[in-house]
Amino acid sequence: MSIADRTLACKECGASFVFSAREQEFYQSKGFENDPARCPECRTARKAGRRGSREMTEVTCAGCGVTTEVPFKPTGTKPVYCRDCFSARS
Repeated sequence: MSIADRTLACKECGASFVFSAREQEFYQSKGFENDPARCPECRTARKAGRRGSREMTEVTCAGCGVTTEVPFKPTGTKPVYCRDCFSARS
């Protein structure tokens, strides 16, 4: 059976998008029975919306003393490092 690119309409924004033969083969290999209903942009936006936004907390790096932001609220029981100091420790 030959698979060819198909043009579908996004149910979210109505834009046309290509459901490529390669994507169709991937869907078949995973056992997916339905075609994608949303364009890649709407799928990405939907996934980002489910994750929610991260609340950042401003902290002082325990290694170099620079002010940085982290995506969690430190408890104060462990040191918190900036990206550079954290990478250097790994």
